[in-house]
Amino acid sequence: MSTPAPNQLNTFLKQCRERCDQQMENRLAALTAMPPRLVEAMRYSTLLGGKRIRPCLAYAAANALGAPMSAADDAACAVEMMHCYSLIHDDLPAMDNDDLRRGKPTLHKAYDEATAILAGDALQSLAIQILSEHKGNDPVTVVSMINILSASSGCYGMIAGQALDMGAVGRQLTQSELETMHRLKTGALICASVELGALSAGCRAPQIMEALQVYARNIGLAFQVHDDVLDVVAETGTLGKKQGADIALNKPTYVSLLGLDGAREKATALIQAAKDALSPIPGDTTMLSSIADYVTQRAY
Repeated sequence: MSTPAPNQLNTFLKQCRERCDQQMENRLAALTAMPPRLVEAMRYSTLLGGKRIRPCLAYAAANALGAPMSAADDAACAVEMMHCYSLIHDDLPAMDNDDLRRGKPTLHKAYDEATAILAGDALQSLAIQILSEHKGNDPVTVVSMINILSASSGCYGMIAGQALDMGAVGRQLTQSELETMHRLKTGALICASVELGALSAGCRAPQIMEALQVYARNIGLAFQVHDDVLDVVAETGTLGKKQGADIALNKPTYVSLLGLDGAREKATALIQAAKDALSPIPGDTTMLSSIADYVTQRAY
């Protein structure tokens, strides 16, 4: 496994982002029966920018297994719409009450709370619909993909983690409790992104899927650890959201638990474990390995 030049990784990430954005734009343009203002709100939240790390992972997993990028279009689009829905609801006054997202007013600030709730609901159901209409795989694989996305974003993943997060405000968690919360809230959907990309490529080999799951679980947690670091060291203008938001909300973080240096060391160890997990995969895992490095090198 070679290490690509930085411009090679940047080119790949740019291709993934542009491809995913076009897929989402096409899906939103087809919603002609929806009230235009609601579709505009959905477009505002999905096409506002962002790292698109989840679609990039879906494309990279498919690529590593020899499939063209087009094979993972539905997976990439669905997982990013699910992620965008979660951000809309996460920003609401009843949750984190954030004013900024990706450097612009959050959806409930730009529109109103009711529109934000409905836009999030619509993106959630549209994500599942996209996978249900996927034509590139057999019906058994399509059902597996739907199951993975719904579980990782719901009761066995993101929603469960969000509930733990809300209940942890003002409390001191153990490292094990914090890890459980973030593996559910952030890591589950990241893991799903990799699995969906692999299934889009037609992979069902247990050894390969297990290796990809270990890889994804490690970068999913590393992503959150690095987010905790950025919340302390990055500027609001770079983050695209208010710096120090977690501290202001009295939320437990890896920095508050391990200290800044300890959190950085934790993230580095997780990334190495993720890269080590790729060794059983017979394809070219260069991009998956490079994305792992990018997770803890990003500035926002």
